[in-house]
Amino acid sequence: MVMGIGFIRDWLINYTEKITPGIWGGILCRKRYINDKLNDMSDQIDGVVNLGAGLDTRVYKLNLISKLPIWELDQDVIINSKQTRLTKIFGSFPENVHTIGIDFDHEDVGKVLEKDGYSIDKKIFFIWEAVTQYLEEKSVRIIFDFLSHANNSSKIVFTYIRKDFLDGNNMYGMEEIYKRFVETGTWKFGMDPESWPQFLEEYGWKIIEDVGGEDLEERYVKPTGRIFVSTAIERLIFAEKI
Repeated sequence: MVMGIGFIRDWLINYTEKITPGIWGGILCRKRYINDKLNDMSDQIDGVVNLGAGLDTRVYKLNLISKLPIWELDQDVIINSKQTRLTKIFGSFPENVHTIGIDFDHEDVGKVLEKDGYSIDKKIFFIWEAVTQYLEEKSVRIIFDFLSHANNSSKIVFTYIRKDFLDGNNMYGMEEIYKRFVETGTWKFGMDPESWPQFLEEYGWKIIEDVGGEDLEERYVKPTGRIFVSTAIERLIFAEKI
Protein backbone atom coordinates (compact mmCIF):
# COMPACT_ATOMS: atom_id res chain seq x y z
CA MET A 1 0.00 0.00 0.00
CA VAL A 2 1.18 3.50 -0.80
CA MET A 3 0.69 4.59 2.84
CA GLY A 4 3.46 2.17 3.73
CA ILE A 5 5.92 4.31 1.76
CA GLY A 6 7.37 6.80 4.22
CA PHE A 7 7.72 9.94 2.12
CA ILE A 8 4.23 9.53 0.59
CA ARG A 9 2.67 9.04 4.02
CA ASP A 10 4.53 12.07 5.43
CA TRP A 11 3.51 14.24 2.48
CA LEU A 12 -0.14 13.24 2.81
CA ILE A 13 -0.18 13.88 6.55
CA ASN A 14 1.49 17.29 6.19
CA TYR A 15 -0.84 18.29 3.35
CA THR A 16 -4.06 17.30 5.11
CA GLU A 17 -2.93 18.90 8.37
CA LYS A 18 -2.48 22.23 6.60
CA ILE A 19 -6.08 22.31 5.33
CA THR A 20 -7.74 20.30 8.13
CA PRO A 21 -5.66 20.79 11.29
CA GLY A 22 -6.04 18.06 13.86
CA ILE A 23 -7.62 15.40 11.66
CA TRP A 24 -4.82 12.82 11.95
CA GLY A 25 -4.24 13.46 15.64
CA GLY A 26 -7.97 13.34 16.29
CA ILE A 27 -8.37 9.93 14.69
CA LEU A 28 -5.38 8.47 16.53
CA CYS A 29 -6.49 9.85 19.89
CA ARG A 30 -10.10 8.81 19.33
CA LYS A 31 -9.14 5.23 18.64
CA ARG A 32 -6.74 5.09 21.58
CA TYR A 33 -9.46 6.42 23.90
CA ILE A 34 -12.02 3.82 22.78
CA ASN A 35 -9.45 1.03 22.98
CA ASP A 36 -8.50 2.03 26.52
CA LYS A 37 -12.11 2.10 27.69
CA LEU A 38 -12.84 -1.25 26.09
CA ASN A 39 -9.76 -2.82 27.65
CA ASP A 40 -10.63 -1.35 31.04
CA MET A 41 -14.16 -2.77 30.87
CA SER A 42 -13.36 -6.18 29.34
CA ASP A 43 -13.79 -8.05 32.64
CA GLN A 44 -17.05 -6.25 33.48
CA ILE A 45 -19.02 -6.84 30.28
CA ASP A 46 -20.67 -9.77 28.52
CA GLY A 47 -20.18 -8.65 24.94
CA VAL A 48 -19.35 -5.89 22.47
CA VAL A 49 -21.66 -4.28 19.90
CA ASN A 50 -20.01 -2.08 17.28
CA LEU A 51 -22.66 0.06 15.58
CA GLY A 52 -21.34 1.13 12.20
CA ALA A 53 -18.17 -0.94 12.53
CA GLY A 54 -16.83 -0.13 9.07
CA LEU A 55 -13.39 -1.67 8.52
CA ASP A 56 -12.35 -1.11 12.12
CA THR A 57 -10.29 -4.04 13.46
CA ARG A 58 -9.82 -3.17 17.14
CA VAL A 59 -11.67 -6.21 18.50
CA TYR A 60 -9.33 -8.48 16.55
CA LYS A 61 -6.28 -6.87 18.12
CA LEU A 62 -7.31 -6.32 21.75
CA ASN A 63 -7.28 -9.96 22.86
CA LEU A 64 -11.08 -10.07 23.01
CA ILE A 65 -11.60 -12.66 20.30
CA SER A 66 -11.51 -15.67 22.62
CA LYS A 67 -13.25 -13.97 25.55
CA LEU A 68 -16.49 -12.29 24.47
CA PRO A 69 -19.28 -12.45 21.91
CA ILE A 70 -18.92 -9.55 19.48
CA TRP A 71 -21.48 -8.11 17.09
CA GLU A 72 -20.37 -5.82 14.26
CA LEU A 73 -23.04 -4.03 12.24
CA ASP A 74 -22.77 -2.02 9.04
CA GLN A 75 -23.99 -1.96 5.45
CA ASP A 76 -23.93 -5.30 3.63
CA VAL A 77 -21.20 -4.29 1.19
CA ILE A 78 -18.87 -3.21 4.00
CA ILE A 79 -19.56 -6.21 6.21
CA ASN A 80 -19.08 -8.69 3.35
CA SER A 81 -15.80 -7.12 2.29
CA LYS A 82 -14.52 -7.07 5.85
CA GLN A 83 -15.45 -10.69 6.49
CA THR A 84 -13.70 -11.80 3.30
CA ARG A 85 -10.50 -9.96 4.21
CA LEU A 86 -10.43 -11.19 7.80
CA THR A 87 -11.07 -14.77 6.73
CA LYS A 88 -7.97 -14.56 4.55
CA ILE A 89 -5.97 -13.27 7.50
CA PHE A 90 -7.20 -15.76 10.11
CA GLY A 91 -7.79 -18.72 7.80
CA SER A 92 -11.31 -18.99 9.20
CA PHE A 93 -13.61 -16.37 10.66
CA PRO A 94 -13.72 -16.18 14.49
CA GLU A 95 -16.79 -18.08 15.68
CA ASN A 96 -17.77 -15.60 18.38
CA VAL A 97 -17.79 -12.61 16.02
CA HIS A 98 -21.16 -11.90 14.41
CA THR A 99 -20.92 -9.63 11.37
CA ILE A 100 -24.33 -8.30 10.46
CA GLY A 101 -25.39 -6.36 7.39
CA ILE A 102 -28.04 -3.78 8.22
CA ASP A 103 -29.76 -0.70 6.85
CA PHE A 104 -29.88 1.51 9.93
CA ASP A 105 -32.51 3.76 8.34
CA HIS A 106 -35.02 0.98 7.71
CA GLU A 107 -34.26 -1.96 10.01
CA ASP A 108 -34.77 -2.39 13.75
CA VAL A 109 -31.34 -2.79 15.36
CA GLY A 110 -32.68 -4.76 18.32
CA LYS A 111 -34.55 -7.29 16.20
CA VAL A 112 -31.60 -7.75 13.85
CA LEU A 113 -29.24 -8.36 16.76
CA GLU A 114 -31.59 -10.81 18.51
CA LYS A 115 -31.42 -13.10 15.47
CA ASP A 116 -27.69 -13.49 16.17
CA GLY A 117 -27.87 -14.22 19.87
CA TYR A 118 -27.88 -10.72 21.35
CA SER A 119 -29.87 -10.36 24.57
CA ILE A 120 -30.80 -7.35 26.69
CA ASP A 121 -29.79 -9.47 29.69
CA LYS A 122 -26.14 -9.02 28.72
CA LYS A 123 -23.98 -6.13 29.90
CA ILE A 124 -22.73 -4.73 26.61
CA PHE A 125 -19.97 -2.35 25.62
CA PHE A 126 -21.37 -0.36 22.70
CA ILE A 127 -19.10 1.44 20.22
CA TRP A 128 -20.56 4.12 17.96
CA GLU A 129 -17.57 5.76 16.32
CA ALA A 130 -17.69 8.49 13.65
CA VAL A 131 -21.34 7.83 12.79
CA THR A 132 -23.71 10.30 14.47
CA GLN A 133 -22.81 13.25 12.26
CA TYR A 134 -24.01 11.40 9.16
CA LEU A 135 -27.51 10.87 10.57
CA GLU A 136 -30.60 12.99 11.01
CA GLU A 137 -31.61 13.57 14.62
CA LYS A 138 -34.55 11.19 14.13
CA SER A 139 -32.16 8.36 13.28
CA VAL A 140 -29.92 9.19 16.25
CA ARG A 141 -32.95 8.96 18.53
CA ILE A 142 -33.96 5.62 17.01
CA ILE A 143 -30.58 4.21 18.03
CA PHE A 144 -31.00 5.60 21.53
CA ASP A 145 -34.48 4.08 21.69
CA PHE A 146 -32.74 0.74 21.15
CA LEU A 147 -30.04 1.60 23.70
CA SER A 148 -32.67 2.54 26.28
CA HIS A 149 -33.43 -1.19 26.66
CA ALA A 150 -29.82 -2.15 27.33
CA ASN A 151 -28.90 -3.86 30.58
CA ASN A 152 -28.02 -1.56 33.46
CA SER A 153 -24.26 -1.03 33.78
CA SER A 154 -23.79 -1.43 30.03
CA LYS A 155 -21.36 1.13 28.63
CA ILE A 156 -21.08 3.13 25.42
CA VAL A 157 -18.44 5.26 23.76
CA PHE A 158 -19.61 7.43 20.88
CA THR A 159 -18.34 10.42 18.96
CA TYR A 160 -20.17 13.56 17.97
CA ILE A 161 -19.56 16.83 16.15
CA ARG A 162 -20.12 20.16 17.87
CA LYS A 163 -23.37 21.82 16.86
CA ASP A 164 -21.88 25.31 16.82
CA PHE A 165 -19.58 24.09 14.04
CA LEU A 166 -22.43 22.57 12.02
CA ASP A 167 -24.41 25.79 12.48
CA GLY A 168 -21.47 27.78 11.13
CA ASN A 169 -21.10 29.81 14.34
CA ASN A 170 -17.55 28.64 15.06
CA MET A 171 -15.22 27.26 12.40
CA TYR A 172 -12.45 26.11 14.79
CA GLY A 173 -10.02 26.60 11.90
CA MET A 174 -11.81 23.86 9.94
CA GLU A 175 -13.29 25.86 7.07
CA GLU A 176 -12.29 23.24 4.52
CA ILE A 177 -14.05 20.48 6.43
CA TYR A 178 -17.12 22.70 6.72
CA LYS A 179 -17.21 23.17 2.96
CA ARG A 180 -16.72 19.47 2.23
CA PHE A 181 -19.04 17.94 4.77
CA VAL A 182 -21.49 20.52 6.11
CA GLU A 183 -22.26 22.66 3.07
CA THR A 184 -22.73 19.50 0.98
CA GLY A 185 -25.18 18.07 3.52
CA THR A 186 -23.01 15.05 4.32
CA TRP A 187 -22.87 15.91 8.02
CA LYS A 188 -26.30 16.51 9.50
CA PHE A 189 -26.32 16.02 13.26
CA GLY A 190 -24.38 17.73 15.99
CA MET A 191 -24.78 18.71 19.60
CA ASP A 192 -22.86 20.85 22.06
CA PRO A 193 -21.53 19.34 25.30
CA GLU A 194 -23.97 21.07 27.64
CA SER A 195 -26.97 19.52 25.86
CA TRP A 196 -25.95 15.88 26.15
CA PRO A 197 -26.69 15.15 29.84
CA GLN A 198 -30.41 15.83 29.48
CA PHE A 199 -30.58 14.12 26.08
CA LEU A 200 -29.03 10.92 27.45
CA GLU A 201 -31.10 11.02 30.63
CA GLU A 202 -34.23 10.66 28.47
CA TYR A 203 -32.95 7.23 27.43
CA GLY A 204 -31.65 6.07 30.81
CA TRP A 205 -27.97 6.85 30.32
CA LYS A 206 -25.60 9.07 32.29
CA ILE A 207 -22.32 10.59 31.17
CA ILE A 208 -19.15 9.38 32.83
CA GLU A 209 -16.86 11.49 30.67
CA ASP A 210 -17.16 13.93 27.75
CA VAL A 211 -13.76 14.66 26.24
CA GLY A 212 -12.50 16.86 23.41
CA GLY A 213 -9.30 17.52 21.54
CA GLU A 214 -7.45 19.33 24.30
CA ASP A 215 -8.29 16.59 26.82
CA LEU A 216 -7.00 13.92 24.45
CA GLU A 217 -3.81 15.83 23.69
CA GLU A 218 -3.13 16.16 27.42
CA ARG A 219 -3.75 12.47 27.99
CA TYR A 220 -2.08 10.87 25.00
CA VAL A 221 0.15 13.31 23.14
CA LYS A 222 2.04 15.38 25.70
CA PRO A 223 3.48 12.37 27.58
CA THR A 224 5.13 11.20 24.35
CA GLY A 225 6.84 14.51 23.64
CA ARG A 226 5.39 14.49 20.14
CA ILE A 227 3.88 17.62 18.63
CA PHE A 228 0.52 17.30 16.95
CA VAL A 229 -2.97 18.51 17.74
CA SER A 230 -6.34 16.81 17.96
CA THR A 231 -9.39 18.28 16.25
CA ALA A 232 -11.60 20.59 18.27
CA ILE A 233 -14.85 19.87 16.43
CA GLU A 234 -15.19 16.21 17.44
CA ARG A 235 -15.74 14.98 20.98
CA LEU A 236 -16.28 11.60 22.65
CA ILE A 237 -18.75 10.57 25.32
CA PHE A 238 -18.28 7.61 27.63
CA ALA A 239 -21.60 6.80 29.31
CA GLU A 240 -23.28 4.17 31.47
CA LYS A 241 -26.80 2.72 31.42
CA ILE A 242 -28.58 3.37 34.72
